[in-house]
Amino acid sequence: MNSNSRLVYSSDGGREAATRTETPKRGKPAKSAKSRAAPPIDDGIVRIHRSSKGRKGKGVCLVTGVPLAGPELKALAKSLKQLCGTGGAVKEGVIEIQGDQRDRLKLELERLGYTVKLAGG
Repeated sequence: MNSNSRLVYSSDGGREAATRTETPKRGKPAKSAKSRAAPPIDDGIVRIHRSSKGRKGKGVCLVTGVPLAGPELKALAKSLKQLCGTGGAVKEGVIEIQGDQRDRLKLELERLGYTVKLAGG
């Protein structure tokens, strides 16, 4: 190798050859640094969203931020479904209730003692 040249990238040698550079990288931080950021802290507010994304146009209400886990969350979801007379599910800590039931859900959750906000469209 010539003493004035430096290897910036080569497909020979895998990772080792690709990282042999003397100039430091400048600019934006790596994407992995953003993904390592701490998740947002729960603020104690239950939010009710309306969404139809990925459901072939069918609307559902998403109830997020409920400070319950496991069986208690499923029991709350069951009582909310019975109140609205619709179906629904619990997925990854989010309660899904079929249809636009935001007003009923808000009244019931406030009656149970939660701070509730209607979020989104």
